[in-house]
Formats: sequence, structure tokens, C-alpha cells
Amino acid sequence: MHDRDRRLLDAARRGAADDVRAALDAGASVEARDEELRSPLLLAALDDHVEAARVLVAAGADPNAQDQRHDSAWLVTGVTGSVAMMRTLLPAKPDLTLRNRFGGVSVIPASERGHVAYVRAVLQETDIDVDHVNDLGWTALLEAVILGDGGRPHQEIVELLLAAGARTDLADADGVTALEHAERRGFDALAALLRAAA
Repeated sequence: MHDRDRRLLDAARRGAADDVRAALDAGASVEARDEELRSPLLLAALDDHVEAARVLVAAGADPNAQDQRHDSAWLVTGVTGSVAMMRTLLPAKPDLTLRNRFGGVSVIPASERGHVAYVRAVLQETDIDVDHVNDLGWTALLEAVILGDGGRPHQEIVELLLAAGARTDLADADGVTALEHAERRGFDALAALLRAAA
């Protein structure tokens, strides 16, 4: 790897926007990869270094470049829940259908992790598929119920998903619906929301 590419990757990892700009000006490749195939933009997204990411997006960085784990800068926003990073990447036209290592799109991990602001923003500002089914057979709605804790953030996420048209009849690989999961787990508030939407 060329030294200037190494400097760019290091600057992106640290979130040093000025150093990112300097490395690019020195001829570093905006699509350089580290030993795990992570691009500078992915490294910036992982630690929510928005200013560094903004410099990279302006330089034409690919928001869809995936590493060994199938993470991309865009997909990582669903894990971190960073609305600021999501909005920084949107001008780069990320592929909303790109799948992570579980076959999911960004709204699925965000729903599981209780990232209310992110789920609201990604549903309002993109045309992401609210009913995308991952390799586990789960949609964002199912993940919010199955892997969530039933608390207020997950209730808000279920409300947002339902308002965006999420289908309540989509069951998991065993034929169990989100409502049935909510009832089994004793999530009364979630069950009430799902019954009202059915």
C-alpha cells in the first residue's frame, strides 16, 4: 500500500478532516482499502466522523464500498444510528438495497437497536424498503419486536414502521408474526400497536 493511502486511511479512522483533505490533495486514492478492505469513508462512518466523511463524499467516495464483513459506510449508519452521517452520505446516492452480512438493509439493525431518530429520518428521507426480509427471515418490524426490549424506543420504532406501511402479516421463517412475538414476550404496548394496525 502506498504511504499516502495509508495516511488517508489513518486520517479517516481518526476523523481528522484536514488530514483527509491533505492526503487526497497529495494523491491518495479515495477508495484505498485497509487490511480488512475498509474504505476511508467506511472508517469515518464507523466512528461517526461526519466532517471527514463530508470531505470524502465531496471527493467522490463510494458509500457502497463493502469490506470483508459486508459493511459499507451506508449500512453502518443503521448500526450507529447516526442521522448526521446518514444525511452526509445521501448526496453520494447510496444503494438502499445493499445488504449486510445478515442480508439486511440499514433500517433493520436500526430498528433492532432502538435508534428512533434514525428510523424516522431514513423512512422520511429515503425510499428504503420497510418490508425488506433479511436472511433470518426477519423484517425491521420483526427485529424491533424479537430483538428489542419492548420499551419506549422500540414502541416508537414500531409506530414509525407501521406509519410507513410496514406489513404486520409478514411472519418469520417459522410462520410467527410480529404480533405473536410481542404477545409471547409480554410486550403489551407493542401488541396493542400491532393489533390496531392489523
